[in-house]
Amino acid sequence: MGRTQIISKSTVCAAIHREPNLRIDLTPWDLKLIQFDTIQKGLLFRKPPNDNTDASSLNLIHHLKTSLSRTLDYFPALAGRLATIEHHDDSNTISVYINCNNAGAEFVHATADGVSVADIISPVYVPNEIVYSFFPLNGVTNCQCISEAKPLLGIQVTELVDGIFIACTINHSVVDGTSFWHFFNSWSEISRGSDCISKLPVLERGFLSESEYFPIRLPLWSIETSGTHTPPPNLRQRVFHFTKENIAKLKAKANAEIGSTNKISSLQAVLSQIWRSVNRNRSLDPDEEVLFALGIGVRQRLQPPLPPEYFGNAAQGEFVSMKGRDQLEQGLGNVALKMNKFIVAHTDEKIKNFLESWGKNPEILTWDSLPMKNNACFASSSPRFNFYGNDFGWGRPMAVRSGPANKVDGKITLFAGVEEGSVDVEACFLPETLQDEQDHRYAHR
Repeated sequence: MGRTQIISKSTVCAAIHREPNLRIDLTPWDLKLIQFDTIQKGLLFRKPPNDNTDASSLNLIHHLKTSLSRTLDYFPALAGRLATIEHHDDSNTISVYINCNNAGAEFVHATADGVSVADIISPVYVPNEIVYSFFPLNGVTNCQCISEAKPLLGIQVTELVDGIFIACTINHSVVDGTSFWHFFNSWSEISRGSDCISKLPVLERGFLSESEYFPIRLPLWSIETSGTHTPPPNLRQRVFHFTKENIAKLKAKANAEIGSTNKISSLQAVLSQIWRSVNRNRSLDPDEEVLFALGIGVRQRLQPPLPPEYFGNAAQGEFVSMKGRDQLEQGLGNVALKMNKFIVAHTDEKIKNFLESWGKNPEILTWDSLPMKNNACFASSSPRFNFYGNDFGWGRPMAVRSGPANKVDGKITLFAGVEEGSVDVEACFLPETLQDEQDHRYAHR
């Protein structure tokens, strides 16, 4: 399989720098991720018709850069840089904000000679080495965007033999998955000919205006780079496909087992099925606690709710835990019910208490603070995001893949499937866990 070669690197700025003095203070949801990796997602397309000459290739790259520049007009945070204010009083602390200075985003044009669309989507295992090479800003942590003034946004357009891969890397202390895809959707909207975007981002942080701890003060050590996280080389990835029909069967099974008709959602049923299957394959001690990390969106859980277009992080993590024996013996429904209760417990009161307590005593998450043994799973992304509506002007994408950021044994990335109502699960595990995956009643390659 061919190698990815960089053709050019450039900086793309907003076409119109509307608010040169705009400053966006980071919230607890943003800052708790400062020591982690970026968000990296990319879309695989068939090559545009008649795009087999050097001239047509350069025209495409020029078009994508121009449309990106126009899109950044609406997303000033992504063309900015992280900046700090030091507090030289008794606290000896620092506050972090986005300086919307239009320093620009990184844009990379690359080629992968000899690599075809089939090379990416046909193998049983994701070809990690080649797919990861399609992403910009690999190895950059969120806090490096402070210490080294790295861009908050990186785009890489890689030309394949018969396809195009458009990859996006964004600082995770600036966006969550909802805001990431809001930007991606808006860029494709401009690229295919719109004069403006249909959903304007909301940058205000008014919900924290009454907090005495905002802007938040962090200990100085919290923004020091503690090294980069490199995925273990022996991790493998497979994409499992859940059809709409099989998801409905799982949901019905989970609800029937707890005597309900609709308490368990489709997603809770799918995640519970995956979690049980993984732990069965891991052959853990039945008395050991098994963990599942859920990211719970809170935009609509606050009262009054945040607008759907709120731009930034608005999610809280929660570990669901069970004894291994209980998880396997109690059935799908009870595992899903456990997840359901954790999610429902995220009320307006709980969310606001978190914001206030975190602002008073910030707790920075680090890789060392996470349970990194083989008893944990970590879910990210959501099939509710609009992946396949990203038509840049020559058709819908064929597949979505993620980069190396935040990859660990147990990482589960959720995407919508190509068919309406289906779900693709990108599972990142040790080889023996994936090889032992024999439960194909509900999912298949």
